[in-house]
Parts: sequence; structure tokens; C-alpha cells
Amino acid sequence: MLFNSLAFIIFAAVFFAGWPLLNRRNTTRWIYLVAASFFFYGWWDWRFLLLILFSGFIDYFAALAMVHWPGRRKMFLVASILGNVGSLAVFKYLDFFVGNLNWAMGFWGTETSIPAPNLILPVGISFYTFQSMSYTIDVYRGRLEPTRNVFHFFAYLAMFPQLVAGPIIRAAHLLPQLEHAMPSTEQKRWEGTELVVYGFFKKVVVADTIGPIVDSAFAMDTPMASSSFWWVIMIMFAFQIYCDFSGYSDIARGLARWMGYDFGLNFDHPYGAVSMRDFWGRWHISLSSWFRDYLYIPLGGSRRGTSLGHRNMWIVMLIAGLWHGAAWTFICWGVIHAFYLSVERLTNWPKKLCSLRGGRGACAVLIFVMVLISWVFFRAESFSQGGAVLARLFDFANVRLSFSDVRSVLTIKALLLTVLMMARQVYIHLGFNKSSWNRSGLAVAARPVLVGLLIVACVFLRGPGAAFIYFQF
Repeated sequence: MLFNSLAFIIFAAVFFAGWPLLNRRNTTRWIYLVAASFFFYGWWDWRFLLLILFSGFIDYFAALAMVHWPGRRKMFLVASILGNVGSLAVFKYLDFFVGNLNWAMGFWGTETSIPAPNLILPVGISFYTFQSMSYTIDVYRGRLEPTRNVFHFFAYLAMFPQLVAGPIIRAAHLLPQLEHAMPSTEQKRWEGTELVVYGFFKKVVVADTIGPIVDSAFAMDTPMASSSFWWVIMIMFAFQIYCDFSGYSDIARGLARWMGYDFGLNFDHPYGAVSMRDFWGRWHISLSSWFRDYLYIPLGGSRRGTSLGHRNMWIVMLIAGLWHGAAWTFICWGVIHAFYLSVERLTNWPKKLCSLRGGRGACAVLIFVMVLISWVFFRAESFSQGGAVLARLFDFANVRLSFSDVRSVLTIKALLLTVLMMARQVYIHLGFNKSSWNRSGLAVAARPVLVGLLIVACVFLRGPGAAFIYFQF
């Protein structure tokens, strides 16, 4: 069930109509949340429910077993990780592994090939398996007491706003909130409304308008010769994926606020970052912090020296690339970011540049360009296409953006929306959002008007409907 669909609007209306009545007692609230979330998730394919039940029950019983048999808690942790990673490996990576194995056998002259299973990728599997694993890991570390009520656990794991595309919520953050009937105050409802409306605007107006243009550019057999054209396309894709993904997170956070819960910030204006480390502290915060706490630090972080710190960081970024998709293009994207981060650690160039006059702005521009380059392989259909697009970007002998390029692919509406989002990033980067004017009575009074205008834009300026990009992950 897509957020940007009539089916979801009807579902949400029914759910929130019943929420005040069924939110009073713990068990009733948990059962209502689980039933609604399973209906929401099963809307795509009821068989997907079997997988989330499989992952959930493994972790629910593993956590209880750790407390009941503390001497064997490591064994139960391993069982939890193998169950979750195993389901990911089968449904997300088996076809990729078989395809590469067949290629390798063909390269060495073997005529036999292994048939690919062509399994359907369950929506959101990468998100809820990581969320479920964090629960058992925290119980193993003694940072969390396991819940004994199975509906309490599944209300955490399967809560519908964030189920299929995040944010990845930690059990230590959400389980305590679910223990009480959190009051949905007028302030929370208003905050939720702002988040939902702005999230829908970013998705249905900005991302869905830009998306077809980016798709048509990458659908060309041979990339156009204009370097300027491809810089424009990559800037558009940067804001398409940002508005698409952060739009989903905003809607999820807003829906949670309507229930009385807090999911936490998942995007913090990443294109205003002044270093790659800063970028990863702003982009998909729930995932980057998950990798930091559950992979990078357990590997040793940078505590055992510079070289091992770089090694651990490269491992994390390679896995982060593979997490996004079973393709060499995503692995390449992870390698590029690992390279960026290594160079940054070795030279500390962002800090040195930021210390100069005007250096902070220069850093933001350079980081944005570096991110654009990495997005090429994230978006490319193949490694060869990514290489071809990258070559066009730096073919400075052909920098002119011709009228035929604009007429055949680009649209004024998409260009204006891209400029609007870029202007907002500059506005945030310069700190105008923290000025005293933004806290003035006039600015506060203008917020409902802005929300109203965004709602009108969502109705009359929406682009062609499309699924959220991160559903495929």
C-alpha cells in the first residue's frame, strides 16, 4: 500500500478514527497496531507476512532465551543474526550470486549454468530485518530488557508508518513509548500535519515530477554528448532521491506524531554538509548510525590504529552499498564513498578549507559535487552505463546545454522545482532558518498558510504517481 494512493488515505482515515478508542489499554493498543500494520503490509502480497513473522518470531524467542539461559546467550544471538541475514541473503542476494557464479563459470569455459530462482524481493525486507536484529543485539548487550508480550514486540517491529522504508527505529527508543498510551496533543497533531504535508509535497510534486526526466535520460542507449546536460540530470536525481526518501520519512514521522510517538530525525539537510563525515551524519541517519553502532564499533572502529580504522570503514561502506541493492553499481557507490572518507581522514581537507574565508561555502559545494559523482553509479542501470555517464560529466569539450536537449528531455516545471530545492538547501546552509525572524509571530502565523499552499500544490501540481525509490531496498 503506497502512501501516495487512495487506498492508503482510506486506510489511514479508518485507522485514526479507531485509534482514540483502542489506544487506552496496552494489549488492545498493541493488537490494533499489529492488525493494522499486517493489513498494510499484506496489501502488496499476503505471502510477505510469512517472512516478517519468521524474522520476528526468531528474534522474539531468541531475546527471551538469552534471559532464561544467560550462559548460552551468544548462541541465541548467532541464531538471530543468521536467521535475519539468511533471509536477506536468500531473497535479496541469491539471484545476484547465481548470476555472477554463472558468469565466472562461463569465463573459465564451463558450459553448465545454474538456473536463477528469480525470487520476488519482499518490500522493505532490508529495513525490518535490521530493526529486528538491533533488538536482539541490544538484549544481548544488556542494554534492553526483552518484552514478554508478543503483540508488544510486533507493534514495535511492524508499525506501519516506517515498516517498508524506515526510519530504522531502535527497540530501546520505541518499545518504552509503546508501553503507555501516549497522548496526541494539539501540538503533536500540528507537528504531524506539517511533516505529512511537507513529505507529500516532496514526494508527489518534486520527486514524481523530476523522476520521469531522470528515467528518460538513463533510458537512452547512448548518453547525450553535452556535459552540462548530465550535470543538470545528476542534480535533478540528487533532489529526486532526497525528496523521495526524506519525503517518506517525513510522512512516517508525521503519522507517528498523530499517534503520539516520536521516530526521530532521519534527514538533516544533507546537501548542506561540509564534509563527507558530515554528510553521513545527515543522510539516512537511522541507517548510518545503525552501521556505526552494530558494525563499525564492534569491528574495532578506529581504536586499534589508523590502518584498521580505514579497513573497518571500508568494510562498512561496502556492506552499505550492498545493502542498497544486489548489483555491482551499488558496490561501486559504496567504494566511492569509502575512498572519499579515507582521503578526508588522511588529509583533513574539509577542516582546513573551512578555516579560510568563504571556505565553508566552498566545502559545501565540493561535497555536493562529490556526492553527485557517486550518485551516477547508484542510479545507473549497469556499470558500463555509469562509466559512460561519468565520462560525459567530465567531457568539458562539450559543455553547452543545447535547446534540443532541453526540448527533448527537460521541462520548465522540473527545472524550477530543482532550483527551488537547491535554494532551500542554501537557505538552510546559511542559517536563515535559525534567524530571529523565523521565531517571530508573523512567521508562526504564516506556517498554516504555507501548509495550505503545499496541500494545493500536492493536488494540482503532482507528477505521475510512482512507488517510493527505497521500496526496492
